[in-house]
Amino acid sequence: MKALVAQSLTGPAGLTYTDVDDVAGDSAVVVDVGAAGVCFPDLLLIRGEYQLKLDPPFVPGTEVAGVVRSAPAGSSVTVGQRVSALSMLGGWAETVAVSPDSVVPTPDDVDDASATALLGNYYTMFFGLERRAALQPGETVLVLGSAGGVGTAAIQIAKAMGARVIAMVHRTGADEFVRSLGADVVLPLTEGWAQAVREHTEGRGVDVVVDPVGGDAFDDAIRVLATEGRLLVVGFASGGGIPTVKVNRLLLRNVSVVGVGLGEFVNRTPGAQAKIGAGLNRLVAAGLRPPPPVRYPLSDGRAALEALAAGEIRGKLVLEP
Repeated sequence: MKALVAQSLTGPAGLTYTDVDDVAGDSAVVVDVGAAGVCFPDLLLIRGEYQLKLDPPFVPGTEVAGVVRSAPAGSSVTVGQRVSALSMLGGWAETVAVSPDSVVPTPDDVDDASATALLGNYYTMFFGLERRAALQPGETVLVLGSAGGVGTAAIQIAKAMGARVIAMVHRTGADEFVRSLGADVVLPLTEGWAQAVREHTEGRGVDVVVDPVGGDAFDDAIRVLATEGRLLVVGFASGGGIPTVKVNRLLLRNVSVVGVGLGEFVNRTPGAQAKIGAGLNRLVAAGLRPPPPVRYPLSDGRAALEALAAGEIRGKLVLEP
């Protein structure tokens, strides 16, 4: 079968579209991939900059949707059924083997690319906002990096949960895209942005900050938290280093910095992935839909990852075999 293989830890330049061995599935569900998701941690992984360190060659890709080719006895899915799943690796291929526990049926009115988009980023942000932040209806959420995959999910889920959303954008021309997601206020992430946020909250600040960016924006994000506000640390897409915080600021202002590590939580908490998925599916049943993803052929995966690295992708990037 064909796959996109990381031959070296040199980022997109190290990817090769080539033949690999077919996957085996004695105890796994084997899925013919219709779409595979790409997220920022994938980019870090193929650069050798992610916390998970792998020796090449390997096939990246943790988000897949497609059709069941085979399933072990006792599995909850059947051959020919449309499903989506979070895999450990191997998603950027024509076929992937995944754990039966990670497989969920794909709704009839959601295509494979959109089903893939609902996996990593939307699972992460539902977990972050619903469990880690305990977001309540009527609270105000500030989203940094709002035109990316995590930011897109954060805006839509926060709105679906009844929050007011202020979205920060730093990409030229991304304002209308972000507004189309439902953001109540869209502001440029330029010098002085914290003051603009205060003005749009009548000086009170925000209840929750979603920060997939890190870097220089982190300190200002702490400053715009209201009393009992929560800053969700989701990632460090800025590449500007991992921020630090003086904990006396948390004490004096009664605010919190909260980590959102979905993978580690799922690995340590039996049944967590299914519970998070069920909660997200309730929002999908109520009408939540991701924006149309950006589609590339799997064979053009290197170009797709280069576009992601250059900040050219708005919303979710998917690869289609």
